Amino acid sequence: LFRFMTQWPKPFERLIEWLEPFHLVNGYGLFSVMTTERPEIIVEGSHDGVAWQSYEFRWKPGEVRRRPRFVAPHQPRLDWQMWFTALSYYHGVPWFSHFLLRLLRGSPDVLALMRKNPFADKPPRFIRAVLYDYRFTDFAARRATGAWWRRERRGLYSPVLSSRDGMAGG
Repeated sequence: LFRFMTQWPKPFERLIEWLEPFHLVNGYGLFSVMTTERPEIIVEGSHDGVAWQSYEFRWKPGEVRRRPRFVAPHQPRLDWQMWFTALSYYHGVPWFSHFLLRLLRGSPDVLALMRKNPFADKPPRFIRAVLYDYRFTDFAARRATGAWWRRERRGLYSPVLSSRDGMAGG
């Protein structure tokens, strides 16, 4: 039987007792604690290690002028995993380095998951992930700049990976 922190009126208690064997309601919460910040990983590639261009994901925030998308009931797995990845350390998320290496190799299957590939002609020589804090702009800023987000760079999330140092596997 459910144990509530508050005293419920008797009719509700009887209803809860009657419904309890059906297991229709429980106290489980997938996100019992929600984050209050919005860290985002931006994946960038470069041919020379100086000029960097961003890959664009289909659903998660990236380009600050791009309007947030409504996705429900679709579950965009890669973009969703990127949220959790941004809350962890690079070395604690093994799949992410493999993802970066596949982008560095120009994997068609991985590139098909992306909204924008800035290296359509040939894969970059270098790739990195940069961590940013994202926040919504207010109405005045959105009207003045067209930006939905403002972001502040926190630093590199991953080391720079190179196709020349053997890390990309050829």
